[in-house]
Amino acid sequence: MSIDASIVATPDLAALRQQIDALDQELLALLNKRAHVAEQVGEVKRREGSAFYRPDRVAQVIARIQAGNTGPLKNEHVGAIWNEIMSACLALESPQRVAILGPAGTFSEEAALKYFGSAVELVYCANFDEVFHATASGAAHFGVVGIESSAEGGVTRSLDLLLHTPTHMVGEVSLPVRHNLLRQSDALEGIETVLAHPQALAQCQGWLSRHLPRAERRAVSSNAEGARLATTNPAWAGIASERAARQYGLHIAAHAIQDDAHNRTRFAVICLPETLDAPPASGKDCTSLVVSVPNRPGALHDLLMPLKRHGVSMTRFESRPARTGQWEYYFYIDLDGHPTQPPVAQALEELRSLCAFYKLLGTYPVSA
Repeated sequence: MSIDASIVATPDLAALRQQIDALDQELLALLNKRAHVAEQVGEVKRREGSAFYRPDRVAQVIARIQAGNTGPLKNEHVGAIWNEIMSACLALESPQRVAILGPAGTFSEEAALKYFGSAVELVYCANFDEVFHATASGAAHFGVVGIESSAEGGVTRSLDLLLHTPTHMVGEVSLPVRHNLLRQSDALEGIETVLAHPQALAQCQGWLSRHLPRAERRAVSSNAEGARLATTNPAWAGIASERAARQYGLHIAAHAIQDDAHNRTRFAVICLPETLDAPPASGKDCTSLVVSVPNRPGALHDLLMPLKRHGVSMTRFESRPARTGQWEYYFYIDLDGHPTQPPVAQALEELRSLCAFYKLLGTYPVSA
């Protein structure tokens, strides 16, 4: 009777675990070796006065690593691993402070960790005004704020603050948003009040009307704050993420209650221009600006003509009242491309000449 040689040669679980343990030690030694080089890079940057955090450099490194990936790890997982490695190394060069909407457990926190990695120092703020203030004052190097929901459109307070503060956009994060109903028990019975950010309440209004028609809907500063408040009263429930449920020890009484199953939110990464200038062209970029035009017939039509003439696509157009009492508006526009590309540069130059007000809000790589 013959024995299959492949079965005999297959190592047992204990042997495989020994291999993994040995590889883990090799990986740790190499990671620490990389960290030592990163510390030297930090010293050079400090002497030269150059920016410590360069998102374009992070993207280049990850793209190069992914291009050489032969599996079985998926490229998206390789990207996440290297983002964390670079985040940890950057913390050795110069810890980066990032202002976000708090408390812990918000989608803003999730967006910041996705973009910067978990080694950043998070500065929790009570509202978007505080995020912008912390970033503009230098209390934080960067800020992360929601700017647009696929279900509800622009986040108006963020748009107003982008207009009136010296910060600019240098990056974006797009997150799928899954709203969950959180409370001290896992049942829907007995809920008297639902607490959440106004955007979340609006995004879940259909579900709430069907399942909790008699419950009060109370707006609070953030979804995570709603979750925190739900820990103080068994008749209260918050709308928030699974991260918030873990953070505050709450049950998920109902999963994914948002009315739009494909709901996503865009978050802007903001900073002062002296902290980080506009990133160079990546090949897939967005340019954001806000303008106003003279109040005359055809002015808005004329505003859009330079884009058509130079073949520049507009991916977003939104208006906000100028609050002058004269029925004037600011127009927020996202363009496909980078200002260093000739068609975009020419279109912007013509467009600017037509505007009563013009402000470039930022240019940045498009989030995957």
